[in-house]
Amino acid sequence: MKHHSSKSLTTSGENYLEAVLMVQEKRGVARSVDLAQKLGVSKPSVSVAVHALEEAGYLTIDEDKALHLTSAGRAIAEKVYEKHRFLTAALIDLGVDPKTAENDACRVEHDISDETFSAMKACSDLSQRNKLCEHSSL
Repeated sequence: MKHHSSKSLTTSGENYLEAVLMVQEKRGVARSVDLAQKLGVSKPSVSVAVHALEEAGYLTIDEDKALHLTSAGRAIAEKVYEKHRFLTAALIDLGVDPKTAENDACRVEHDISDETFSAMKACSDLSQRNKLCEHSSL
């Protein structure tokens, strides 16, 4: 089993890992057919991607064809999914249409640096605390 750094993982690879995590959270188990449906891609495309992610050490496939994230795969999936949720919510808070916010977050989540994302979260946390302080003094 080969291991690559997350920097060598493509946007598509990150999307697959994130989709595995999301399907697992919703249904308890993820299979290739679930990823094809979630990502709107063909089953053969999923098969190629899943094989590559398995070879890279990001997921495993059991005898029932269920997909399981390895610790490395889970770490990447959780990081991407956290960015996705945060960015979607932040854009909606700014007045962006929810569908547009979702689509934009999906693109930005792969390119935003950890430094910028951390700064955005810190600013959001501070903003939330300030709102709470303003409300508590009323």
